[in-house]
Amino acid sequence: MILVSACLLGHRTRYDGGSNDIALLMEQANHTQFIAFCPEIMGGLPTPRPAAEITSGSGDDVLTGQSTVLDKNGNDVTSFFICGAEKSTQLANKHNITAAILKQRSPSCGSNQIYDGTFKHRTKSGMGVTAAMLHKLGIPLYSEEDITPELLQKLLK
Repeated sequence: MILVSACLLGHRTRYDGGSNDIALLMEQANHTQFIAFCPEIMGGLPTPRPAAEITSGSGDDVLTGQSTVLDKNGNDVTSFFICGAEKSTQLANKHNITAAILKQRSPSCGSNQIYDGTFKHRTKSGMGVTAAMLHKLGIPLYSEEDITPELLQKLLK
């Protein structure tokens, strides 16, 4: 079973109510063992919602209480992101997840890049909150930018 950010499979779970459709993933969704999930929705945030970014550091820093997640209006939404990460971890454990395909740059799902906390569309190295928690479980993480037909075939074996 593979966890996939729901927005990559056409679900309208993005902060702005949109999706980030990835055709290759959507073509396989009906034929594979994908589990669509959105940690931000699972954590209790609505769609649409204000954009959010990790203020400093990365998802690991949020999990250790050294950073926060703020939305564009300045509201602290850290607890929603942590709750979503915890529920994602429970989902991964329940379904024996072997990999996760996550939305790059997301404060939840970024697997190696996230926005820098300035809301100026600048990125920095680091994982989102959920990605950091899944990484601690030893689950291999991929972004939509990593996915090729060959890699997807390998993951689905």
